[in-house]
Amino acid sequence: VQLQACGGGLVHTGGSLRLACAPSGRTFGGYIMAWFRLAPGKDREFVARIWRTTGSSYYSDSVKGRFTISLDNAKNTVYLQMNSLKSEDTATYYCAAKRSDSVPYNYWGQGTQVTVSS
Repeated sequence: VQLQACGGGLVHTGGSLRLACAPSGRTFGGYIMAWFRLAPGKDREFVARIWRTTGSSYYSDSVKGRFTISLDNAKNTVYLQMNSLKSEDTATYYCAAKRSDSVPYNYWGQGTQVTVSS
C-alpha cells in the first residue's frame, strides 16, 4: 500500500499550490487523512487532517485560513489547497493515513517538495 503525493513545486510568496494524495493498493474509507511537512532543521509538523467518514477537518494554527484540506471520494484522493504561501511554508509535504484517533499514522507517502521564494 502506498500513498502517492504530488503537486509540489516552486512558487513565489503569496502564490498558490494544490497538493494531491492518492492511495494505491487500497481505499481508505473511514480513515483519517492528513498532511505533514518537514523543513530543513525543523521537526516534522502537522499541517491538516480530514476524516473521510464525516469530512470534518482540522488545521494547525500556522496554516489556518490559508490552507484547505478536502476529499474527492470518487477519485479516492485528498487535496491540500495552499493559498497565500509564505517562505516559512517551504518544506517537503507528506500525506499520511490512520484508522482512528487512538492510533498513530501508519501509512505515509513519499513526500513532495514545496518551495516558496520571496
